[in-house]
Amino acid sequence: MRILPALMLLAVTGAPAAIAATAVPELDRTPVAATTAQGDAVRLYPNGRWEFVDAARAAKAKEVAAAYPENNTRPVDAQGGAFGVGRTVMPGDKDYNRGSLSGKGR
Repeated sequence: MRILPALMLLAVTGAPAAIAATAVPELDRTPVAATTAQGDAVRLYPNGRWEFVDAARAAKAKEVAAAYPENNTRPVDAQGGAFGVGRTVMPGDKDYNRGSLSGKGR
């Protein structure tokens, strides 16, 4: 029965080393310089997003993109509004992070 504690100790001390060895290296997220078919310089990002290099052209494209409703999503810090249904609570609102009002946890 002395073998079991030794194996448990080995498993506990060897697990972090095994996990560290299999850790995924940090991905390179630098944008790639490219040119469109019309000859405009753009930056391509690994997540599929792209933008014009020219600041004036980028501002104009951002203005055009804001007109489409699918680009007006809720901010990342907002709460609620699951699947586009319900109220979206913004940071700073009195109901932001209020938790459950059931009374069970009070």
